[in-house]
Amino acid sequence: MTNIQELKEKVIKGYQMTFEEGVALTQIKDKEALYKAADEIRLHFCGNKMDLCSITNAKSGRCSEDCKWCSQSSHYKTDIEEYEIVDKDEAVKVAIDGAKKGVKRHSLVTSGRTVSDKTIDQLIPIYQEIKAQSTINLCASLGLVNQAQLQRLKNEVNIEHYHCNLETAPSHFPKLCSTHTIEEKLKTISYARNIGLKICSGGIIGMGESMEQRVEFAIALRDIQADSIPINILSPVKGTPLEDTKLLSEEDILTTIAMFRFINPKANIRFAGGRLQIKHFQHKALHAGINAALTGDYLTTIGSNTDEDVRDFKNSGFEID
Repeated sequence: MTNIQELKEKVIKGYQMTFEEGVALTQIKDKEALYKAADEIRLHFCGNKMDLCSITNAKSGRCSEDCKWCSQSSHYKTDIEEYEIVDKDEAVKVAIDGAKKGVKRHSLVTSGRTVSDKTIDQLIPIYQEIKAQSTINLCASLGLVNQAQLQRLKNEVNIEHYHCNLETAPSHFPKLCSTHTIEEKLKTISYARNIGLKICSGGIIGMGESMEQRVEFAIALRDIQADSIPINILSPVKGTPLEDTKLLSEEDILTTIAMFRFINPKANIRFAGGRLQIKHFQHKALHAGINAALTGDYLTTIGSNTDEDVRDFKNSGFEID
């Protein structure tokens, strides 16, 4: 039987939980005690500051990869807007507006397996203009890029984080995507780490994985020392193979968040896509281990209003970092 208080104190003192302990943690019957302990770990390591970030969908659709959850895959018919490179002024405005409201960092995100050097040539002026007009920190999410491309982004626009989601447990990933592997993702992440970038990597829960696989997923993220862990909740998209997937329960979501906090106690565990599903219990989620959020619109789905987020997070006891 897991003693939640003893385990919490061990984690605070630096203990790394085993897979078996993670699974046992998710099976605790007293869920409120689990959420409270996760919240206390968050408070110990992260304080009450809420880390906000935002993104611009800089290249949309026409992706060659067959990720079963994704509306941007060319393998599925999903009626999304498609374009090569976002309008520079539009992208800059989104970043600047967010910065004025307390958003700490902004990322350009592109669809596709990777990007060409030519695409990076087109993105760099956008980054440079954002940098010229604000003090917001810059990040990138450009697929399976190589180390030379990452080095260029670091040197020319000083990106601080590179985002590359593992997406799910390594044992589950092959059931969801056949056109690239977890190992290829890990290689890109290692390139980013090699040149001193921080790592943003998380994924999506609710894609048919078991709770045990979510524990496996959390440990995989710990192994790569992810600094920021976005937790997306699947929003099934019509036209994709996962369109009829049943939504997760409140308990499933809160238990997963708490477990992630126990296994990754120092990370920024971040609300991301699918958050509109949990608005009615967002306060509980915030006090089950969350300390960060992706705010504003997402890639091809409506996100959350930043002004409302700031208000709600403050009402839940957080300061905007």
